[in-house]
Order: sequence, then C-alpha cells, then structure tokens
Amino acid sequence: MAEVKTEGKHDQSGTIVKVDRNTCISSASCVSIAPGTFALDDTEGKVVIVDPNKDNLPQILDAAKSCPVNAIIIVDKDGNKLWPPA
Repeated sequence: MAEVKTEGKHDQSGTIVKVDRNTCISSASCVSIAPGTFALDDTEGKVVIVDPNKDNLPQILDAAKSCPVNAIIIVDKDGNKLWPPA
C-alpha cells in the first residue's frame, strides 16, 4: 500500500495543512473545492493530502471550511490555528 500522506506544507505561505483521518467521513467536499491538494484514498475512501501547493491558500481554506466534521486543520507558519475555530 502507498504511503498515506496526512500533512503537507503550502510553500508560498508556510501554512501547514493536516487531515484527521479518524474524523473524516469521506464527504469529499474538500476534493471538489481543492482537487490539487486533497483526494480520497483507494483503500478507505478517506481524505489524503496530494500536494498543498497545487491550490492557493484561500481555496484550501474554503475546502477545510466545507468539511462537515472539521477533519482538515490549517495552521499558519507561526503555529496559529486558522481552521477549525477554537
């Protein structure tokens, strides 16, 4: 089985994008909004990080906000959580 990537860095902004696969319910709204960053894996149908540099940061944030269970975590370069809200 291929490596399951659950974290990646957006090079331009330094933002970290993480996926909590235990929380993910495979709604795939993130894949529709930021298909360069997110995909569903072939084995469990859960979200994985493909390449966080394929989409712009506002698009990735919109994808994270679309997740009905907040399974996508966005942290800025200084360690501040951008999504989900505290």
